[in-house]
Amino acid sequence: MTVVPAYTSKPVVYEQLAVNAGISAVTAKKWLSILVASNIVALVQPYHSNALTRAVKMPLLHFLDTGLAAYLLRWSSPETLEKGLMSGAFFETYVFSEIYKSYINAGKDPPIYYYRDRDQKEIDLLLFQDGIINPIEIRKSVSPGRNAIKNFGVLDPIEKTFSGLESLRVHIGTGAVVCLAEDVLPIDQNNYCVPAWLI
Repeated sequence: MTVVPAYTSKPVVYEQLAVNAGISAVTAKKWLSILVASNIVALVQPYHSNALTRAVKMPLLHFLDTGLAAYLLRWSSPETLEKGLMSGAFFETYVFSEIYKSYINAGKDPPIYYYRDRDQKEIDLLLFQDGIINPIEIRKSVSPGRNAIKNFGVLDPIEKTFSGLESLRVHIGTGAVVCLAEDVLPIDQNNYCVPAWLI
C-alpha cells in the first residue's frame, strides 16, 4: 500500500510494483486487485479501436484518496507536495477521482478511459457514452492554452470508421482542459478550459 501511491496517474507495470514492494509480479497483481476491490485505487482501461493501431493497452492507476496517498508518501505539508515533483500527478489524480466518484455516487459505471500510444501521445481522460467520446486533458495551470489539446487530433480516425453504418459510428464530442482557471473559457469552437472547482 505504501508503494502504490508513487504510481498514481501512471500506467500499471506489475514488475515495477513488484520490485519496489519486494514481491513477485503475480503477487503484486493480486494485492493490487484487493486495493481496487476496496475502492482505494481505480484502474482506468485504455481506449483502443481498430482505427487507433498504435494505442498502448496497459491500464492506468489512480489512487482515489489524494490525502491518504500524500500521507503514505510522507509528504509533510501541502506546501511541500505543491512544490514537489508529484504535484502534477496528484492534481490529475484529484480531478480523475472527483469525476470517477460522481458516477459511482450516482449509481452508474464510470464510462472513463484514457489514451496513450507508442508515440507518447496521451489524452488523460476519455468519457465514452452514447457513441460520443469527450476528450479531457488535465493541466495544473491557470491558462494552459491550445497546446493542451494538441493530442485530441489522434482521435480523428475513429470518426471515419464504419462510414456506411451510421449507428456504429463514434463521434468526437466537446473537449475540455480541466485546469486552475477561474472561469470556463473557450479554447476553440469544440474545446474549453474548465476550472477544477466546477467538477
